[in-house]
Amino acid sequence: MNKHYQQIWQTVQLIPKGKVASYGQIADLAGLPGKARLVGRSLGLVPTKGWNNNEVPWYRVINSQGKISFPVGSELFEKQKELLLEEQVVVIGAKIKLTEFQWQPDLAQLLFQLKF
Repeated sequence: MNKHYQQIWQTVQLIPKGKVASYGQIADLAGLPGKARLVGRSLGLVPTKGWNNNEVPWYRVINSQGKISFPVGSELFEKQKELLLEEQVVVIGAKIKLTEFQWQPDLAQLLFQLKF
């Protein structure tokens, strides 16, 4: 599998329950600045085991405006919204309030958990 995808998936695994991160934020933290679209592409290729077991919590990644990127009402939109609501993330329409729910890794995470 693509090395960059592995970096992205490992970074997404660090997003705590009840928090979200943007595609661009994940790209930056994975050592791939400016590669937000690559983050989206890689999340679409998470191995099936990862999707089913939430090993890679893809649903915690949203766009920079704080919105779920799937079309409103689509099956994947509803799945992502449902998983976020289960974690107490408030979703109004398609929007999440980033000031309240955006993941802000602390210094220890940046130094010791993020490998890139």
